Amino acid sequence: MLVSARSFAEYRAMFALTERDLEQRILDCPAGAASFVAEAGRLGIDAVAVDRQYAEHREELGVLVERETAFKRELLVKETAGYVWSWYADADDMIRRWTANARAFGADIAARPERYVAGSLPGLPFADDSFDLALCSHLLFSYGNRLGGEFQRAGLLELARVARREVRVFPLVVYDTGARYEGLGALRADLAELGVPSRVERVAYEFQPGADEMLVLSTAGYRAPARSAPGAAGAARATDPVRWRHREAGA
Repeated sequence: MLVSARSFAEYRAMFALTERDLEQRILDCPAGAASFVAEAGRLGIDAVAVDRQYAEHREELGVLVERETAFKRELLVKETAGYVWSWYADADDMIRRWTANARAFGADIAARPERYVAGSLPGLPFADDSFDLALCSHLLFSYGNRLGGEFQRAGLLELARVARREVRVFPLVVYDTGARYEGLGALRADLAELGVPSRVERVAYEFQPGADEMLVLSTAGYRAPARSAPGAAGAARATDPVRWRHREAGA
């Protein structure tokens, strides 16, 4: 899986974030090396990032993502052929922007380490209702054919536990097939029975063709079952390994 470094502006578009949304306490999960929290901090927005990579590569993650993205340039050019080039000019422009975002992330995690928490779905190290809004970018459905339905369900319920108003998930298509995640309807029905209604909304952002929708969970009425301690996962964790191929190539 590629650790990305998207910007605050992209987050606003992907998740249709309004000025009112940005007045809330926001969780970015998983955040990778995105500059959303860094840029949000400069604007006085209360945002926190969580990612499992902050445990392993906290000090060097920004540099790792920068080098890995450059190393995979040819692969990115191939994989994004036929994409919608309205946000980026071309693959090289995307790499330049991700590099700048990764550097902003690296500076901010060093300056404000308390805003970057090591953790991963489906067992986040936060108390119930710690945030108003949780954002989940390019994981749950992007890799839906690898992570499996139980992980999706457990991950969404965990996000619903820590977000007292809404959870927003983008995109709804599988990364390597381009098709909408086939289990979405059944998953939504299951969540509704547990007190988490949802809706699908179109957003003003599209890069991968057809990836212009987000799932919005309304979490105000959801009360999670009691757990022994924050961060204790209620379901088996799925593996989402990240390989730093630029390091392997230099070994």
